[in-house]
Parts: sequence; C-alpha cells; structure tokens
Amino acid sequence: MNRAAAMKPASLLRAGLMLGAALILGGCTRGMSDLRQWVAQEKAKKGAPIQPLPVIKTFETFKYVDQNMRDPFSASTVERQPNSNSSGPRPDANRPKQPLEMFALDSLKMVGTIGVGAKMEVLIKDPGGVIHRVHRGDYMGQNYGHVTAISSDHIDLVELISNGNGGWMERPASIALAEQ
Repeated sequence: MNRAAAMKPASLLRAGLMLGAALILGGCTRGMSDLRQWVAQEKAKKGAPIQPLPVIKTFETFKYVDQNMRDPFSASTVERQPNSNSSGPRPDANRPKQPLEMFALDSLKMVGTIGVGAKMEVLIKDPGGVIHRVHRGDYMGQNYGHVTAISSDHIDLVELISNGNGGWMERPASIALAEQ
C-alpha cells in the first residue's frame, strides 16, 4: 500500500498535465476562419489618397560669353589697390621665432614682474602653464607682436596685421596683469 499510495499523486499529476496539454491543443484547432475574414476586411478598406508629386520648376539657362575676359579668381590677375603700402611695416621673415609666438595673444596671461625700471621683466604664462620671462623688444603672439613697453601692471605690444591688399598695418595691443 505504501508503494501504491506514493504512486497515486505522481500519476494524478501526470494525468493532470496530459489533460491540460490536450485542452491547450484543442484550442488551437478551432480554425483560422476568423483570421482570414479580418485580413479580407482590411484588404477591402481604401487607403489614404497619395499626394500628387510637386511640379518641377524649369530654370532659365544662361550662356556665359565672357570667356576671354580676366579670371576674377586667379591670383595673377589680382590688381594692387592704390592704398596698399609696399613701403610700410613688414614682418621680418629672417628673424628666428620666439617661443611665445606660437600662442594666440589672448591665450597668454601676465602673472607678475621681476625687477624695477629699465631692467623690469614680465612673467607671462602660456596655455600649457609654463612661465616665460619677457623683456622689452621680445616677440609674442601669432601676429608678430613686438613688446614696446613694460610696466608693473601691463605690457604694451605692437602687432602687424595684414591689411588685405598685400600690405601690413600696425595695431596696438596690451596684456594686463591677471587677477588671482
């Protein structure tokens, strides 16, 4: 009996699982007539109207007949303007570049001075954090900035800027002592 009693719940469980599977499979055999009916209804519906294609605009053709005239984009045909100053200031191409000339002037910061009077040096910090000693006459900035005056709270420079006509013009600039 012991053995029969132990088998009874297992066989009941097995019978219950088989009955459940039979019911699930029985639900699947109902057919697909309702699905086919729905698909047929959806196919019978009319779709939204398609917008007509936009009208393509025709453009007026243009024939370029000035082939023999001067080319406005050629560098050899650019005329010198009367106000270009060929005898004005020019950068010295033979002068070796100084370390601070590879930085934009607005990226350099004055952090202090050393000395007094004519022997005063300015301490300039570059974007990399390196401190440079600058004297009167040194160059800095990417526009050929030449240091003209040094004081305890600022440094004065003269930059050379292209005037757009092949010449150069001087532009004053300064760097003030940075506030800590």
